[in-house]
Amino acid sequence: MITRRWVRASACGLFVTLAAGLFPAGAAAGEPVAKEAPKVELVLDVSGSMRAQDIDGQTRMSAAKQAFNEVLDAVPDEVQLGIRTLGANYPGPDKALGCKDTKQLYPVGPLDRTEAKTAVATLAPTGWTPIGPALLGAAEDLKGGDATRRIVLITDGEDTCAPLDPCEVARDIAAQGIHLVIDTLGLVPDAKTRDQLICIAEATGGTYTSVQHTAELSGRVRQLVGRAATPVVNPVATEGAKQCTGAPELKPGLYSDRESFGEHRWYRVSVAPGKELRASVSIGADRAVNNDYGVLLRATTLSGREIVRGQEAGDGRTDLISSGLRYPKAGSSDDEEPAETVCLQVSNSFSAPATVKTTPGMPVELTIDVVDGPDAASDVASFGLGRGWWLLGVLALTGLLAGLVWGWVSRWRIAVWRTN
Repeated sequence: MITRRWVRASACGLFVTLAAGLFPAGAAAGEPVAKEAPKVELVLDVSGSMRAQDIDGQTRMSAAKQAFNEVLDAVPDEVQLGIRTLGANYPGPDKALGCKDTKQLYPVGPLDRTEAKTAVATLAPTGWTPIGPALLGAAEDLKGGDATRRIVLITDGEDTCAPLDPCEVARDIAAQGIHLVIDTLGLVPDAKTRDQLICIAEATGGTYTSVQHTAELSGRVRQLVGRAATPVVNPVATEGAKQCTGAPELKPGLYSDRESFGEHRWYRVSVAPGKELRASVSIGADRAVNNDYGVLLRATTLSGREIVRGQEAGDGRTDLISSGLRYPKAGSSDDEEPAETVCLQVSNSFSAPATVKTTPGMPVELTIDVVDGPDAASDVASFGLGRGWWLLGVLALTGLLAGLVWGWVSRWRIAVWRTN
């Protein structure tokens, strides 16, 4: 059963859909089609606990092998696929050795289905559960080039190699700006395993799925591998400044950054006369935070005068908070009038318990677009009405007239009743 985190993912998907309507795909900073074939690595837990016989009357290892065979048959030709194992080779009690037990079983590249199936068939439940080291190894396997990257982690237990926390490993991978997504699948998971796998997935923008049956496992892995072949727009990594002076100048597109708790970051955008700036920001809470938080997106002049702002508050019900703004710049009869430099400030009011690490900062996604402006700068689109004020006036007048008529009819009926 897919966890309630899908509700949060749905909210994120809704925001992305709305942003796509406001910001045309052609304005994105990244190309919508990957320049090379996407890369996927399946990371399979082969630890001793995979001997448990509780998935459709067979062991977890047997269910995983059956699912892998079905997935390998369905891998799209354009996907470069690899397989990595954890806990597959060292059966002993030495933790230091057990936590190094991760190995690439099949290299990332064009898929030879027969060879890959043969390699998977040799696996037997063996040792420890070094999830953190396996994720580091998988990230290294996927390095190089500009293809989209995805790790699909399949495990039945939480990491046994602390203090290398796999959730912190996932955050560090996300902070590298290589746009690597980690999806996690828990085989008959307990509460601790579920919480850890959710944390890993959320740190990189991935998904978590709880698996109870073989068909669920094969179907979900096939879906994730197929999703890797879908063209996506990768955000361009940037780093905001402490003040507008010296801040990076952003062109229309999609950008990613990292921001610590309570931090302010600045960016710059050039807006020519007769154009309209549209900007939105989303910040993801990829770790445990206090329930009350907010995000602020401000547009100011170089001198610091505020032009317009967008802000939103949250109370802990979602892991994503977003806001946006629109600034139409009036046209000019002077064709040589220079573009205006608009300073964008992104701030947050997140806080967290003292035990929560503040580094790396939380993920920030910033969307910038500059489009043709309205007929007049006074046509304030930031209220969400655009040129629809006339419709609002008509509706208000209609309501007033309807109320007056209804009141007159009611009084007339009462007068008639009293007379008779």
